[in-house]
Amino acid sequence: MSSPPQPEATSTPQPSPLQLSTESRVLFGQSFEQLAAILSIFTQPAYRAKQLWQALYQQRVTHLDQIATFPAQLRQQMTAAGYRIGLPEIAHVFISTDGTERYLIACADGDTVETVWMPNGDGGESGDGSENDDPAQGADTRDIYQRATICISSQVGCAVNCHFCLTAKLGIQRNLTAGEIAGQVVAVLNRHQARIGRDRINLVFMGMGEPFLNYDAFMDAVRLLVVGVGIPESRMTVSTSGILPGIERFAAEPVRPRLALSLNAPNDAIRAAIMPITRKWNIDALLTALRAVPLRPRERLTFEYVLLGSINDRLQDARELVQLARNSGLNVKVNLIVWNPGPEIPYQMPQAEDVAAFQQHLIAAGVPAYIRRPRGRDIYAACGQLKRTTTP
Repeated sequence: MSSPPQPEATSTPQPSPLQLSTESRVLFGQSFEQLAAILSIFTQPAYRAKQLWQALYQQRVTHLDQIATFPAQLRQQMTAAGYRIGLPEIAHVFISTDGTERYLIACADGDTVETVWMPNGDGGESGDGSENDDPAQGADTRDIYQRATICISSQVGCAVNCHFCLTAKLGIQRNLTAGEIAGQVVAVLNRHQARIGRDRINLVFMGMGEPFLNYDAFMDAVRLLVVGVGIPESRMTVSTSGILPGIERFAAEPVRPRLALSLNAPNDAIRAAIMPITRKWNIDALLTALRAVPLRPRERLTFEYVLLGSINDRLQDARELVQLARNSGLNVKVNLIVWNPGPEIPYQMPQAEDVAAFQQHLIAAGVPAYIRRPRGRDIYAACGQLKRTTTP
């Protein structure tokens, strides 16, 4: 397990507990340096910060009184000063016939976001290289081995307005904090009693919102999950609709998930009709930015491609996509996603034979192509269906 970063010495006066905002008294989501500053208010020795860090992110406690390494007096003092763990809570659970679980997760201000647990994943990581790095190898086979993917939200709603996505109907309401993003993961891990380092847990930042429009909080959450919780960044994938400045910043990150571009069309004309953001940053501009993203050994960038019946699922579209992939100069694979229907969305699902023909054309042309299995369609948990629906 990685050790927490050590704070630099500082002589800056610290605020008293009465001067701190309500938000700053939520401990989950705070960096190591912030936790150290909080504990200095209570004149605690430096090692208490490491104990608190471990309790929050490795032991995944939900209440201050569960921190066994803290003296009872310190726990009482912090509680009296208004401090709390503040982990987001699962407010509603919807369970699919295929085992997928969709959660409405309540934030401290009453807002809810959606998170999805997919036992055995949906095949989205196939071919991206992550299967070559299995942390569960060597695990005690006497224990039950668990493999799952957690789909995480980064915003309440979304501003991108992809026309085939139910989340777009919400519009954008607000960004999530780093604690609210990482907290979704920990809340779900606790529900399933998952064991980091033994169970194989993949994370996909593909829920509600556009992560690169909440870039700083998203990356802060990634660092908490990697350094604190202990999930390798190679087990994470972030999907962007094509936020060019975000891709450029992401390319320079020393710790970063795998990257997927929600492409969904072989040319700008089709893409702009279903994804208006294309009019701001076209495909060529995005490909140029993607070329600057360094890849790990065996790693591929992913093109996510939602197949819409009679819109972008024709063989001509497949031919154009092959040329785009070849000309990009990128080591890419394509994840094909059969569009998941939703009310008031004016598209139709493609025919099964068209999906198969599309995939086979890509493969025959040397472009790796995988079909992501739909998970949780019956509970509005599938890709593009997240709209905080309460009655499946």
